[in-house]
Amino acid sequence: MTEQRSMSIRVPLLARVEGEGALEMDIQDGALAGLRLRIFEPPRFFEKFLEGRAFHEVPDMVARICGICPVAYQMSAVHALESIFGVDPGPWVRAMRRLMYCGEWIESHSLHIHLLAAPDFLGYANVIEMARDHPQEVRRGMMLQSLGNELIRLLGARSVHPVGVRVGGFHKAPSMEEVERLRERLRAALPEAQALIVWAASLSMTDHEQQFTCVAMRHDSAHYNEYPMNEGRIVSDRGLDIEIAQFDQVFTERQVPHSTALHCELAGEPYLVGPLARINLNRDRLPGVVTDVLRATSVDFPNHNPHHGIVARAAEVCYALWEALRILDAYLVPDSPFVDVVPRAGIGFGCTEAPRGLLWHRYETGGDGSIRSARIVPPTSQNQARIEQDLRLSLESYGLHHSEDELRMLGERVIRNYDPCISCATHFLKLKVRRS
Repeated sequence: MTEQRSMSIRVPLLARVEGEGALEMDIQDGALAGLRLRIFEPPRFFEKFLEGRAFHEVPDMVARICGICPVAYQMSAVHALESIFGVDPGPWVRAMRRLMYCGEWIESHSLHIHLLAAPDFLGYANVIEMARDHPQEVRRGMMLQSLGNELIRLLGARSVHPVGVRVGGFHKAPSMEEVERLRERLRAALPEAQALIVWAASLSMTDHEQQFTCVAMRHDSAHYNEYPMNEGRIVSDRGLDIEIAQFDQVFTERQVPHSTALHCELAGEPYLVGPLARINLNRDRLPGVVTDVLRATSVDFPNHNPHHGIVARAAEVCYALWEALRILDAYLVPDSPFVDVVPRAGIGFGCTEAPRGLLWHRYETGGDGSIRSARIVPPTSQNQARIEQDLRLSLESYGLHHSEDELRMLGERVIRNYDPCISCATHFLKLKVRRS
């Protein structure tokens, strides 16, 4: 390798990932001596904001954490608080929460697949360029994202930072007319979602199997054996099987000097959460409308090629459409969309499957239901160490003799593949390469 002087390459503004961060690589004598995925945005202090607030304020407050996946934050929060107050909101609320979550999976996955990730796989700088040659795919992505937003709006009153969720249920139940209109749109979109799986599997992907631990929820009970969203135990493909209350006994968060976001590890090692981990651990929970299409592609699950996460996302879009239809086909307007809540002191836990993976909440309340302490572990902090691990493996396999532009492009593609939600902004990567 030709000796090169130390240098820095910076890309100050790059769309297609939520948030701002930086990638730094140290290359010495042709070897990767250091690699850091830096998150440099200031802390947002949501956990401190919640202290002292009334329990009924929590769902609306945590929805502001993320504009892409507010439902996930609301669902984990209300589950945790209801576990403290001893509340069972009943089967109608349970079904509607699952329906609302379907909307979030559809809109978030469709956004990532079509607008953020596909340009990487097809060789475009952005979706505007891609749309010139692939207009139908871009229209499909926007249609599916809009449909997901409508599902969230059905129960949340609006699709961004919804306000329809409350501890004990929902503020308002949709009418039969609203449900019927949306049900027909979902039914018409199902073939498009099946075609999305085939299209995603046909994209040109690096054949790079890696060894990593998959972690997700799994729901096995006397009444429900379903693909996980709102309920279940935390499991891994290495034998882990725990209640959600045991999360902080097994998983450890630690601060690293180069990131304002914590790194979460399992037994001191990185692990993967999100669509690929979920489908690896729950493929047997998918209905035939999804598995029949997957079987016709060349991508098999379980799967340890990180790039096949885009196929897993497509499969979950199709599943969420099918599940939403199943729920709406049985919809009835309830006598009340919520149950009454009597607050009390205690500690409770909530864990659900956000589009990007496990989202764990812990709350301690006073006797009046006010929040004494809150702890939130988002999926991106759980994936950070795995992203750095993937970056190292991918860059070394690719070859560090390549130009800085080529290394930067690969690094961006690897990171974008995980759909990290750094801060719900749009600027992403500054790359600094030091050679010696």
